[in-house]
Parts: sequence; C-alpha cells; structure tokens
Amino acid sequence: MEDTADKFSEKNVEALRLLFEQFWILRHEEPEKYQLVRQQEQLLKRYIQDKFGLELIIHQHFIKLEKIPVYPRAWMGISAFTKPMDYALFCTVLAYTEQKNQEEQFLLTDLIKQIQLLYPGEYPLEWTNYQHRRSLVRVLKEMIARSLINTVEGDVESFQNDKDDEVLYELTPYTRYFMRSYPDSLLEFFSVDDLLEQEWARQTVDTRRRRVYRQLMMEPFVYREVDLDPDFDYIRKFRNRLRDDFEEHTPFRLEVFKNVAMLTTPEALQKYTLFPDRRGIIDVALQTMAIIRDAKATLNICEFGKIRLPKAELTGFIEQAKKFNSDKWTKKHRDESTEETAEQLINMWCEWRMAQVEDGGRMVTILPGAARMISHYLD
Repeated sequence: MEDTADKFSEKNVEALRLLFEQFWILRHEEPEKYQLVRQQEQLLKRYIQDKFGLELIIHQHFIKLEKIPVYPRAWMGISAFTKPMDYALFCTVLAYTEQKNQEEQFLLTDLIKQIQLLYPGEYPLEWTNYQHRRSLVRVLKEMIARSLINTVEGDVESFQNDKDDEVLYELTPYTRYFMRSYPDSLLEFFSVDDLLEQEWARQTVDTRRRRVYRQLMMEPFVYREVDLDPDFDYIRKFRNRLRDDFEEHTPFRLEVFKNVAMLTTPEALQKYTLFPDRRGIIDVALQTMAIIRDAKATLNICEFGKIRLPKAELTGFIEQAKKFNSDKWTKKHRDESTEETAEQLINMWCEWRMAQVEDGGRMVTILPGAARMISHYLD
C-alpha cells in the first residue's frame, strides 16, 4: 500500500535516501529496494517535484531519479575516469550501442572499429597506444559495473596488453536509459551552462526554492558568495522552515552560519560518505584548522569568511600541528615531509569544497566550511 499522508515514515525517508545516493535502482539486482521505492511512488514523486523540481522515473526494470545539480562539481563525475578521453570514449561507446538492439551481442573488435569512426577527439584513436587502450578498458569496466553491458566471453584486461585480443559482450535492458533525455537536440547546446540554463527555463514555479534544495542536498556546503546572494538569503530567511522539512524527510539537520549552510547528521551513518571520516589526513586537517583559527587575528579574513594565504604559510600551520600532535598521527604522515602532507590536505579540502587553489598552486583560499571543522586530542 502507498503512504497517503504528507508526513514521511521511516520507509519514506529510506526510499528518498536511496534515490539520492544511487544512480539508479535495478530491479533484478536490488528487488527489495526497488519495491520499497515503488510502494512509496506517488508520495515521493510529489515531494521530489515540489521541493527539488526533479523527475522520478519508474520503469518496469529500474527506478531512477534524474539528479540535475545547480552547479556541476568535480565529484559529480565518474570516479573511475582519470582523463577527458575516458569521458569521450564513454559517450562514443554509448553512441555505438544506440545502433544495436536490446540484449544484442557484439565483439570488441567491431566496437573498436566503429568508435574509431565516431570518436570526436582532435587526434585519432590509435589502438597501438597503450594509454588509448587503457582508457577504453576503464570505460568498458565502468559500463559493466553500471550494468550497461555484460561480458559473455573473454576478459577486457587482456585487451590492455594486446590490441588483438577478443571479447564478446551483450547489451542489457538498461543501456538506452543511462543518458538523460533532452527535449531539444544536443547540437543546439555549446556548453554545460547552456544545458543548465535550459533546465531552469523549464522550472516555471518556485525556482529559488528548488535551487536551494538541490544545493543543500547535492553539495557539502552552500556559501554566501556576494553581498546580495539570493540563494543564501533564501536559506537565512526560511531557515526554520527548511530545518523542519529536512529533519522530517531526511536523516539530516540544517546548520546555517553567517557565510555557510550545510546539512549534517548527528551520528556517523555508514550509508553515507561523511566528513570527517577515519583517514589520517582528516586528523591533520582538523588539527591544522584549529591552529589557523587560533591565529585568525593575524590573518586577512574577507567579509565572506574566506582566508587567502600562500601555500608556504599553510605549510607552516601544518608544521605547527605536526609538532604538537605527530605522536598520534598515522605513521605515513609522521614520516612524510610537511610539503607532502600539505599537498594531500589541500587536495582533500578541494574535493570537499573547503578550499580553492589559485595562482598556479602558490595561493590557497580556505573557505568557511573548513573553519567549522576543528579538533583537539584530549590530554
């Protein structure tokens, strides 16, 4: 039976979590999750459309929430891909599969011939090039992991070492549904910004609210970027209503400060990717930030809570943290140079949108989200 009440039950909360956490839910792989969402279909559709303006697709074989962000971020890509060529090949292979019938089989040799013709890169593919073969291997492994194709016979890893090795694949019922459908031809768009503009042109009501809900749900932080920031002003104005809504429909709590808003959870939930986690670099980050906050009187902090400082100065703060705490750090961070630790810290902060690197890596801007995260070891 479907829930008809507006108030979410625990099942509703779990179903909403699944929709936002997973790319899609495949019925044959996760039948219990599929049924859970299917049973709450109408309530979830109403809530998601009202608050986020997103489309929930219910198919006989899968369920998929089309998650369209306000701003594209690096972490929203495919983590297994390491080069632009990976994405270009991925789209090219999808174009190749469009020419096939559902569950049709095909050989790797036929695939590589066809995508060589379809590939849009400035320079042609050359399968004698190990890096090109490696890129295709990453693409095919990702397609298998996402259930877009199945391996019938052979091993794609062998192609990495020998361009003449053969593999037999089979399309799945999901291949044609991976890419989002657009109302207009993609040839009419010239950038990601064009695609996003079309998305908001389709949102004719409650645009500001939907932007805010998407940012809070899809990004670790929402920052106040300018004096009159309409998205952040909306959060501050309606913070109580937003807080009640998120606490009722999700396991998260809304926290709002002068320059940053975020969703937090009162306990560590293994279902999510959370900050902080158990990595050693997290200890370094939290303790370094504590030292930076102690020194805030000597730093130039702009009105939006950002601290811009040379990388060398940040390295000095890390050196202080190491001096006070290294006996409790992991062996890796105890033994490596402070410069090596700084590089890892900056990369981690950037991944979580807690910092930005500027001037060719010479300057680092620490964002106010990082300033909320400090720790000290108990004596």
